[in-house]
Amino acid sequence: MEALAPSGRQVQLVHGESSVTVTEVGGGLREYRIGATPVLDGYGADAMASRGRGQLLLPWPNRIADGRYTFRGTAQQLPVNEVALGNASHGLTRWSAWELDRLGPAAVRASFILRAQSGYPFTVSFTAEYHLGDDGLAVTMTATNLGGQPAPVGMGAHPYLTTVGADGDVVRADDVELTVPAATWLETDDRSIPVAARAVADAPVDFRQARPVGSLALDTCYTDLARDPDGRARVRLGAPGGGSVTVWMDETWPYVQVFTGDTLSPQERRRSIAVEPLTCPANAFNSGDGLRVLEPAETVGGTWGIQPTAG
Repeated sequence: MEALAPSGRQVQLVHGESSVTVTEVGGGLREYRIGATPVLDGYGADAMASRGRGQLLLPWPNRIADGRYTFRGTAQQLPVNEVALGNASHGLTRWSAWELDRLGPAAVRASFILRAQSGYPFTVSFTAEYHLGDDGLAVTMTATNLGGQPAPVGMGAHPYLTTVGADGDVVRADDVELTVPAATWLETDDRSIPVAARAVADAPVDFRQARPVGSLALDTCYTDLARDPDGRARVRLGAPGGGSVTVWMDETWPYVQVFTGDTLSPQERRRSIAVEPLTCPANAFNSGDGLRVLEPAETVGGTWGIQPTAG
């Protein structure tokens, strides 16, 4: 019997010289290339998605402290899968098999029904439509409450972006010129749970004007995002003398996490930067910040995307 790939069935989208691979496991992004040049710091077809690479984060992104929360007066306990910090991390759909329906040579729909279970007694369907075009990759994510009671929902995505210099070499995080159009960042405790919202002004994490990341270690959630006339907020990673990659998000995503990978393995550390569109920050099931409560049959959705630009 032929062995199954760890990330399951693969669907490749092609538009001109660009290609994107979407996986059955988690419905996430495994690879994005323009010719031989990587846009994503992804993973091989024979590997699992390490450290959330390209994964969708549902029905909550980031962390829930102790995996515990109370919703409508009922206490819930989720599995704690970030054992070192004692948190429930990045939702419940990352390792499940999603349905993949090709919509054309450059588009695919990934869909999954999350069934009611211990710790999350709600039934919610999720979709992610990937469209590759002239302006890069657009991802439209939706959540629909299929159950008979209100359901708490958060959404996020976890792409790691590769920035390539004029010489064709990957630029390490230290040298990336980062722009994050955010007025506020969330201070966290030693378990990465937000404890306060702070103005970025005069703080080391202020990237409203493009500047090199340098030695700064970022695992930082930003909000109060400045938006362009089209309603999109744009986080830009630029290579000195080279190209850039922009992650944009519509108004569905009022938060964005930026992670320089300092806790990854030595060969992965700071070789790329994760830019994570989020509908809510960490621990939203407890704080209520940004949390969406869907009534039965209600749907929430929004679009984010990745736009590479040549140098």
